[in-house]
Amino acid sequence: MSDEEHHFESKADAGASKTYPQQAGTIRKNGYIVIKNRPCKVVEVSTSKTGKHGHAKCHFVGIDIFNGKKLEDIVPSSHNCDVPHVNRTDYQLIDISEDGFVSLLTENGNTKDDLRLPTDDNLLSQIKDGFGEGKDLVVSVMSAMGEEQICALKDIGPKN
Repeated sequence: MSDEEHHFESKADAGASKTYPQQAGTIRKNGYIVIKNRPCKVVEVSTSKTGKHGHAKCHFVGIDIFNGKKLEDIVPSSHNCDVPHVNRTDYQLIDISEDGFVSLLTENGNTKDDLRLPTDDNLLSQIKDGFGEGKDLVVSVMSAMGEEQICALKDIGPKN
């Protein structure tokens, strides 16, 4: 054996993949799927019968979880599809800056300042109004494939 030391340059993160493979035939409505490199929530699945050349096809209709666009894909049911790792985390809202970023309190007491206000007008006005009234607000942040966005709001009462 050689006495040389081997040095490897790691360009990947901690091995945590943004997606995982799942057989197309096992993905159901309300699950998640990657269509055209976008994480989507499945709203409709239809499976065609096996044809002359032997593959049943799954037709997926999904809605992008970040921008709400409708996307479609057709995949043989025996093939693998990418399924995004989707996480929801709740944070307490501390502040809203003038440039549209929010300051959030994490569970371990640190602040998270890299998130913009949501683009959904209804949710945006709820957050701004509640914050303006001095309420204690908890926002749910959805994250998938390296993107994060505020997707829901909870009011936990007035500030003391």
